[in-house]
Amino acid sequence: MILSCQNISKSFGTEEILRNVSFHIEANEKAAIVGINGAGKSTLLKIIMQKETADSGEVVLAKDATIGYLAQYQDTTGNETIYEEVLAARSNVIAMEAQLREMEAKMNRLSSEALEALLENYHRLSHEFELLGGYTYRSEVTGVLKGLGFTEDEFEKKMNELSGGQKTRVSLGKLLVTKPDVLLLDEPTNHLDMESIRWLENFLMNYKGAVVIVAHDRYFLDRVVTKVVEIFKHQGIVYQGNYTDFAKKKAKVREDMLKQYYNQQRDIRHQEEVIAKLKSFNREKSIKRAESREKMLDKIDRLEKPTDENTDIHITLEPNVTSGNDVLTVEHLAKAYDGRQLFTDISFDLKRGERVALIGNNGTGKTTILKIINELVPADGGSVTLGSNVHIGYYDQEHQLLHMEKTIFEEIADDYPQLGNTKIRNVLAAFLFTNDDVFKRIGDLSGGERGRVSLAKLMLSDANFLILDEPTNHLDITSKEILESALCQYMGTVFFVSHDRYFINQTATRILELTGETIVNYIGNYDYYLEKHDELTRIYVGAAKDTAGGDNAAAPQQKTVASPQGKMVAQGEAVLQQTDGAGAADEQGKADWQAQKARQARMRKLSSRLKKAEERIAELETAIAQIDEECADPANATNSAKLNELAAKQEAYRSELETCYETWEEVSMELERQDARMEE
Repeated sequence: MILSCQNISKSFGTEEILRNVSFHIEANEKAAIVGINGAGKSTLLKIIMQKETADSGEVVLAKDATIGYLAQYQDTTGNETIYEEVLAARSNVIAMEAQLREMEAKMNRLSSEALEALLENYHRLSHEFELLGGYTYRSEVTGVLKGLGFTEDEFEKKMNELSGGQKTRVSLGKLLVTKPDVLLLDEPTNHLDMESIRWLENFLMNYKGAVVIVAHDRYFLDRVVTKVVEIFKHQGIVYQGNYTDFAKKKAKVREDMLKQYYNQQRDIRHQEEVIAKLKSFNREKSIKRAESREKMLDKIDRLEKPTDENTDIHITLEPNVTSGNDVLTVEHLAKAYDGRQLFTDISFDLKRGERVALIGNNGTGKTTILKIINELVPADGGSVTLGSNVHIGYYDQEHQLLHMEKTIFEEIADDYPQLGNTKIRNVLAAFLFTNDDVFKRIGDLSGGERGRVSLAKLMLSDANFLILDEPTNHLDITSKEILESALCQYMGTVFFVSHDRYFINQTATRILELTGETIVNYIGNYDYYLEKHDELTRIYVGAAKDTAGGDNAAAPQQKTVASPQGKMVAQGEAVLQQTDGAGAADEQGKADWQAQKARQARMRKLSSRLKKAEERIAELETAIAQIDEECADPANATNSAKLNELAAKQEAYRSELETCYETWEEVSMELERQDARMEE
């Protein structure tokens, strides 16, 4: 064990963030910390790094272990170049290298005795230098910077000239070249394009040390981690496996918790009915038993109904009219900025009902294409044609279409004046803006909150063609899943740019990759894109000028034919395997069915006995009451023989009634036991 968090608790004022969070990390283990926005993930990393103080609990790091930390936001400045800034992270090796060069320079001027002592120190230092990667550290710095998306031309850029995203990448590069025993990474994939994310995945998967990652990139987590720590309702829950394993196990845990809750609720209702029935018998023994059951009921540790966090977001996307089959046609589109050609002569089209992802490295022009379609940026050449009855709804990743000076309420009310105050409040409540939250200024909101406002406006647009630019930025995993579900049920057409590969995999029916100033078309989701990427890129980019349209080329159509055939073979194999074991499975199924039928028969018989006992109790109680009335009749008051006869009959009824009470209780308890077995 290289890192341990034991019972970490943290509150800010009256707001509890973490409560007794415990987990440990083994050497070389790769783990993720997940949870909704505001759950306390970044706070936990800061506590581990002693940048925040826990209210209670402790963090234990193995003796002599080194730890490195990438914060989510960077504010690095200075006149150093990108290369110099990352190279400086290996200052210990650089100093050691200078010391070795100094020793080498002295060797020719020393006496044999002094030279022998120097050589001894030199060999020792050389060995240490080699162990620290002294002979490869410069090439490693170059490799890391290139892997993180920097070109060699950018190596000489000054730190004070960089954007926030570039500074984050430089900080990540500095951390990776130092190779600490434990890496703590807070949203490391932010500001990375897909190629850089894939490089980072491979780097971390092969990293000789422990890694703890806070990230919302589920595809990245699936590839890298083998343990997930979920911060849920302030507590830490540990799951073994990658993100998909975690999601399945969490769903199963929640299902089991719901089952336990409903079973307990059913048992409580049953006990309350039995108690009421026992009290209605109005006899001392039954009342005592009812009171005993009440005491047992009071001691039950009542379960809370399990709920998920943030599942109150409700996104319903419905087009107001149906568009024509041809939704968008782009022909020979070209665009350059500052003399740099982004793309040239690209063509593609979208059909009604498609969900198409536009992917590519940073700076290739993906967002520019969306802005050209929305007439926010002019094209240098080519044309964009919308089909009949096409109504666009646009989600802008920078939220430039929001008015920073307006309140949330005004932002909706001004764009949709036909909506009443109640309707606007209901819509905003569906996106977690309630009470006075609706009067917050757009300019004062976080990125995630602005994203929710933009999604609310998108939902109200009733558009049949959604154009989305990085819609999952600033959304936590739960919110992403809600958006995925809404898009998959949407009856219109979707064209979106995203770096979230898991999101693309869940929603896209086709992928357009912007690469080499042209478009490569993949008819399938992200997994299919990965499978065919290298092959189709050679075909398209090699003949970019001849097949500028890309969309109509035969290669991807031919490739997609093979995919379902492969599935058919796999299904056939599965059928054969299933047939081999069919006999044993049928026998087991038959035995289970017979056992279930037997249990159901016992339950029916017990229920019938219980009903008969209740009916007989009611008859006997009525008969006893009638005898009481007969005894009170003046005509019988002086007739001792009649009174003796009535008393004897009443005593027999009471004796039988007592037996019926006993029978009812026995059968009722047996029914409880059988019912419990049925649930096991």
